[in-house]
Amino acid sequence: MKRVAYMGVIAFLLAVIVGCETLDTLSKGVTTVGVATGTISSQQANSINNSASAVGKTFDKLTPQNEYYVGRAVGASLLSKYKLYDNKTATIYLNTLGQTLAVFSTKPETWGGYHFMIMDTDEINAFAAPGGLILVSRGLLRCCKNENALAGVLAHEIGHVQLEHAINSIKKSRIAEAGKTLLVEAGKNLAGEQVAQLTTVFEGSLDDVKNAMLNGYAKSDELNADKAAVAILIKSGYGPDGLKQMLLEMDRRLQPGKSGFGKTHPDPMVRIKEIQPLLNNAHPSIMSAERQERFEKALAGV
Repeated sequence: MKRVAYMGVIAFLLAVIVGCETLDTLSKGVTTVGVATGTISSQQANSINNSASAVGKTFDKLTPQNEYYVGRAVGASLLSKYKLYDNKTATIYLNTLGQTLAVFSTKPETWGGYHFMIMDTDEINAFAAPGGLILVSRGLLRCCKNENALAGVLAHEIGHVQLEHAINSIKKSRIAEAGKTLLVEAGKNLAGEQVAQLTTVFEGSLDDVKNAMLNGYAKSDELNADKAAVAILIKSGYGPDGLKQMLLEMDRRLQPGKSGFGKTHPDPMVRIKEIQPLLNNAHPSIMSAERQERFEKALAGV
């Protein structure tokens, strides 16, 4: 009985990543081997398969809670590399603007909510972790000349969250590796070594997400995040020309191959060309004295 329960726990963990169909296949492989070797009965095999099917349907994809905890773990790791900037006024302002924009995305809510933080570094960069944790550097904030440009930056990162680019970076090979361990150990109590193997697989999934964020997503992901940003900016009333303005600033400042946006994002002029058709019929951004005043007041000294 202990053996069956333990296998159920491992099946539950695996379901968080693999989804329904893959989990059903792995479970049937495990129980077939177990029955053939006499280590589990047919009744126990049916119980395991039924449980795996139910769990798999529940975890057909990562749940919002799963995304939150993955994002939290990855964010903590990033903040060991980039120190958090302690500026309450700037952080509140960034969260007010960011959470306002998020309302107009196709993923306006996450399980833990959207959270925006400032990294204490001159490097020009930003990261969007699963679950809605978005990190923006002081260097990038200094590139923004007004609130519209900053809105363009945040809308792009929100676009990554709504399109789930970070979560989708988890390597499918890790699923196969976890499945192989389960199948090889079918019908046995997993020893410490095998448990360690599975733990490494799931830890590796976090590394996949972190590396994708640090090294840059695929070009198509970045371009799709830009298109999502345009939609968010239009719906929110900011207008998408703030994003174009920011890309032009990036083109002036960044050197290809260097750290920051130049390393992790496609050429700004290529990005502008891709979104230009979406900008042609859009209303221009509102440029008000009040908006500029609050922008300058909140980010003074950053």
